Parts: sequence; C-alpha cells; structure tokens
Amino acid sequence: MSVPRMSSRVWARHARRYPRALPACTQHTGRIQPRQAHGSAQRYLAKLSSVGSISEEETCEKLKGLIQRQVQMCKRNLEVMDSVRRGAQLAIEECQYQFRNRRWNCSTLDTLPVFGKVVTQGTREAAFVYAISSAGVAFAVTRACSSGELDKCGCDRTVQGGSPQGFQWSGCSDNIAYGVAFSQSFVDIRERSKGASSNRALMNLHNNEAGRKAILNNMRVECKCHGVSGSCEFKTCWKAMPPFRKVGNILKEKFDGATEVEQSEIGSTKVLVPKNSQFKPHTDEDLVYLDSSPDFCDHDLKNGVLGTSGRQCNKTSKAIDGCELMCCGRGFHTDEVEVVERCSCKFHWCCSVKCKPCHRVVEIHTCR
Repeated sequence: MSVPRMSSRVWARHARRYPRALPACTQHTGRIQPRQAHGSAQRYLAKLSSVGSISEEETCEKLKGLIQRQVQMCKRNLEVMDSVRRGAQLAIEECQYQFRNRRWNCSTLDTLPVFGKVVTQGTREAAFVYAISSAGVAFAVTRACSSGELDKCGCDRTVQGGSPQGFQWSGCSDNIAYGVAFSQSFVDIRERSKGASSNRALMNLHNNEAGRKAILNNMRVECKCHGVSGSCEFKTCWKAMPPFRKVGNILKEKFDGATEVEQSEIGSTKVLVPKNSQFKPHTDEDLVYLDSSPDFCDHDLKNGVLGTSGRQCNKTSKAIDGCELMCCGRGFHTDEVEVVERCSCKFHWCCSVKCKPCHRVVEIHTCR
C-alpha cells in the first residue's frame, strides 16, 4: 500500500498556496450559519452520526434538530437509536464515496445543516442526500434486527417453507419490512408533521421513499448447500439486503438521471410532475428535484458552496475529475510528492514476509 509522504519544504509551500486544500472524499469543515428550511430532515440525521451512544432519554432531548415528535419517538425506541446513528454515518460515508470525484463531494460541516445550505435547496444534491440518508437508516435498523441487537425485532419469519425453485426457506432472512417501517416513521415524520403539501415536502418524501426502494427492490437470495462431501443434495436459502455500496451505486445512477419537477394538482391532491411535459413521468424509484444546482466552482459562503480551489484533480482525465473540469478552467498547480511503498518482499520460514521500503516521487495536481 502506498503512503504519500510530502517533504517539509514541499508541504510548507503546499499549505501556503492552498489554505483550504482538502482531499476529495474527506470531510470539509467550515463555519456556515444554517438557514431554516421546511422539512430539512437530513440536518439532524447527519448530525446524529457524530453523537455517542444513545442510551438515555435525556440524550434524546439534547439531540439538535429533532422536532418534538421525533424526540418522543427517540425516547420510546432508545435501543434502536444507535442503529439510526450508524445509518446516518453510513449514509455520509457512502455519499462522500459516490461524489469523491465530483465538484460537490458531499462535504460535511460542523454546523447544522451539516451538508451546508446545499440540502436546504431543492437540488439534485439534496435529493441524493435525502435518499441515501433514509436508505441508511432502513439498512442499519434492518441489520440490527438480523444480528439480534434489538428486542423489538428479529429475523423475518414470514419467509418460510418450500420455494417453487425447489429449495427450502430457512436461516435468518433480513427483516427489511421493520427497517423500512421505522425509517418511514422516524425520517418522514418531519415532513408529515407540517403537512406534506408544499412542493419541497413532496420532493423530500418522494426521495426518502426512493432511497428505501433501492434496498427493497434489490433484495437478494443467499443459499447454503447441504449434503455429503459438499454436494448440494439439499439447499436452504434466505433473503438478504444488497451491500450498501450497491445501494449507493443505484442512487448515484438515479442522481445522474433525476427528473426536474414542479407541483400540480390532480383533483384536490397536490403532486409532482415533470417540469418538461415531453419527459416521461418519474417512478417511485427515481429521484426528483425542483431547483437547478450551482456549478460548485467558486467559494460561495451565501449558498454554502466551498468551491474546488485546492481540490486534487486528474491531469490526464477528460471526465469531471479531470483538471480542466474540476478546476473550472482556472488551471492547476503541480507538486512533487514522495511515495513510500513496500517492495522486494521475501518469505522467511516460518512464517513472515519481510519487505524493503522503496521511495519514488510522483506528481499531484491541485486546482488553483
């Protein structure tokens, strides 16, 4: 594994030149004052990721950003709240992975909202954050059920008996129904408590559900063979959630193909419809957004955009991670960095592998 090591002289020059330089997939920090927005539920979900164990009712009262009905639900479900916290952290990590090479890299801040003002606007980025966050809660709660951490739920016992394919349902099927139901109750309550009639509330609720659908519609069957000498005379199977990385990949594809919508009325019901009537209607699995995204090029404190100055870029790429697009035409700096790698490894009896450290110099490119 390569370990970048920058000489003190190069590092000092790098620090002076890029005071805000940060890696693409790590957390940015900053001081941006939050703007209150209707139904900005992911503000508190992401904030939960940095909270310690939630084991007492008093902790629920201290959690910033929760509305009163969420505080009450927290108190009634203390044993589940650690799973909610893990789900929030899972969502942040996946978001930062999926957008590591984009101008907006899912940066988090020390304030509320932790994703900055980007999520208080009805953009594609907000749509993804809501979807991945609701999916993270459903995933983590379901996983806790299957692992026996929670008294209120366990494996899905409705999956039993024989199957048309000839195998026997057995083992511990993931109780995704419980995880989804808890996510709906806890995450969506913020939008529903104020009446899901505004276009932003409808957008948030839709994307919350799209995140959960990314798990529900991609459940898989895992099996184990039984028989003499490893034969598969008898097979038992169970239903399992997809890896969360796959959920993230699915939602990232939905982000790229998200539908711009506006509010309309069908009878007395308010719904979201494609802004361009020539586009086909979106499905429950698609992401929707109301507002165009900023270009994320320049540091814009008012709109919570950190800009791409100091971001590392790929000199040879023509894609969004390439220096031309990532740096928005501003150009880039190049520095040499010393990389230390293991090499000339030899096996010694018994039983160790010894390697020599090898040094080489590589170039890194960062946006002006």
